[in-house]
Amino acid sequence: MAQLWELDAGDLARLVRDEQVSRREVVQAHLDRIDAVNSRVNAVTVVLGEEALRAADTADKALREGEAAGPLCGVPMTIKENVDVAGSATTLGIAALRDAVAPCDAPHIAELRAAGAIPVGRTNMPEFGMRWHTGNGLRGATRNPWSAGHTPGGSSGGDAVAVATGMAPVGMGNDGAGSLRWPALCCGVCALKPSLGRVAQSGLPGRPAPFAFQLLGVHGPIARRVSDLRLAFEHMCGRAGGDPWYAPVALQGPPMATPIRVSVVMDQQGGGVHPEVTDAVRRAAGLLADAGYLVEEHEAPALTRAGEIYTQIMSDHSRAHEEQPPVETLASDEFVRFWAAYQPSWERAAGDRAFDPMMERAAIARAWNDWMSRTPLVLAPICASPAFPVGADLDPEWLAGWPAALRMSVVVNLLGLPAVAVPTGEAGGLPQGVQIIGPRFREDLCLDAAAEIEARTPRLTPIDPRLDPTGTKC
Repeated sequence: MAQLWELDAGDLARLVRDEQVSRREVVQAHLDRIDAVNSRVNAVTVVLGEEALRAADTADKALREGEAAGPLCGVPMTIKENVDVAGSATTLGIAALRDAVAPCDAPHIAELRAAGAIPVGRTNMPEFGMRWHTGNGLRGATRNPWSAGHTPGGSSGGDAVAVATGMAPVGMGNDGAGSLRWPALCCGVCALKPSLGRVAQSGLPGRPAPFAFQLLGVHGPIARRVSDLRLAFEHMCGRAGGDPWYAPVALQGPPMATPIRVSVVMDQQGGGVHPEVTDAVRRAAGLLADAGYLVEEHEAPALTRAGEIYTQIMSDHSRAHEEQPPVETLASDEFVRFWAAYQPSWERAAGDRAFDPMMERAAIARAWNDWMSRTPLVLAPICASPAFPVGADLDPEWLAGWPAALRMSVVVNLLGLPAVAVPTGEAGGLPQGVQIIGPRFREDLCLDAAAEIEARTPRLTPIDPRLDPTGTKC
């Protein structure tokens, strides 16, 4: 019989509603799992044990007194350290913010709590969320449970590892350049990057995000099952929270004529694609064809220019202050090394400067809209390579190819489209996966297609941390 920490969020909620287990039992099981494995992977940075058990006891008492159970009743969740949680520090992985305690929850966290979810821990991230490997000077490095010698991804790497190892069935991260989808790929779990405007960005006065993050970044869930992505997503989209981008659009769009067409994109327009990544996409294409989708290989419109426009907007409009302090005064030595190594490649990735990048963004969006009006779904790599060895992203030569490797992820951020990351199996001892991209506000189509791939793929997680290449346990 499966232990509680092995169960999916939907199953846990049903057990609580049917009074087969209490919320306290569910929460305690996950706190015990954190105690058992977190020291080996360093994914959960702050354990919210007392608060979680207190919330569970209060909700259990209300259930005994006849109060209706919420749809996420008793489901434990972890939350990345750049998301506001009342009474907990929003550190962004920076030591200087270790005491930046949030006075209230971010809108989607408040909504998830109202649906019955219970935060059990905060999770690790790279400094500023600006690295594709998770580690910082405040909390240290997070280890991939599949192989300590490979990155867990970033910037939502702490949540991906926590979910992959059973410390929580759902994690709350965010995605400004693949930061949900890339760690999901590295750790063998699922992730949903919602459409721009779907989930409110912030409800705190006086702390607006820079324009680039308002436009390009979104909050989203990580889970072991596509059904749990859908369950969490349905209960994190209902509060505007003062976000001017927020759009209260129906979660379920109109039915589409069948068979639904899927464009398979293999060519990232430069840099090549790792054979294991190609195999994962081809496998997923075959599974979708078996499920009744009409699968065709195409080239994505304006992909190279989309990557350049993304880089220009992020470069020019991601600062929170007019006077930016030197990075070495805020970040760890390792992050300073990373940025020094990456900055030349980042600057080259901007390409020819646009007169007005938002005008070019609109032109690219129109081209994608025309393309997706004929083939609504896109099946593509998340990244052109699988999880890289720890330390590779400190090598300037290796980093030269990284912007091109991520083009199919950052175009999703540039255009505000939804995408679901879903595992397809493993190769070389590491998980493999793909992303399903859909039209704006059609997360339902992406989730449906991802569920078909998942149904035809062996489960990869939850996983006990494996041995690293030296034979030492993670």
